[in-house]
Amino acid sequence: MLIEHRGARPEIHESAYVAPSAVLCGAVRIGERARILHGAVLTAEDGEVHIGVDTVVMENALIRGRSAHPARIGDGVLVGPHAHVNGARVEDEVFVATGASLFPGSVAEIGSELRINSVLQINSRLVAGMALPIGWVGVGDPAELFPPERHDDIWRIQRELDFSGTVYGVPRTMSMRDLMRRQADYYGEHRHDRVIGDHPSPNENSF
Repeated sequence: MLIEHRGARPEIHESAYVAPSAVLCGAVRIGERARILHGAVLTAEDGEVHIGVDTVVMENALIRGRSAHPARIGDGVLVGPHAHVNGARVEDEVFVATGASLFPGSVAEIGSELRINSVLQINSRLVAGMALPIGWVGVGDPAELFPPERHDDIWRIQRELDFSGTVYGVPRTMSMRDLMRRQADYYGEHRHDRVIGDHPSPNENSF
């Protein structure tokens, strides 16, 4: 399904494939020979999503672009099933395994790997060729890698990375009620979305 959001609509290269059950919303640009499989959701809120050449986004993955942190996926990348790429930059030839998550401002450099259920925290950088092990957390710039049970060590670094400011643009002291009121307004913009269609023809919505 193709959806116009905030006046922007998806652009799909004529050689790309987007499954009928995938959702592309807003300023989403799909590159040459990219493959977007069933159930994947690529949503450009007030930012952009860019998918590179020969990149595969597998079933039920979520890729979200934000104004300060567009989602940019390079060439020759695999984004695995149920992966979550939120306002992150993924450089060429990166492997993002099933259930892995990348948060706003994070960068996975060329040839790196995020293995099953791993997490790259906000404003953190996984250096080129590095592997983030199964279920581990990468935090910092460059990222230090920790097993999840080392929460105190993770938090020692993460608390300086300004999660609330980076993700929501608010201080950490804001109440949950006030934060969610802001988020309800933010996502309320989808009330004005317009469904373009289910399938582009070979030349429709392409660049």
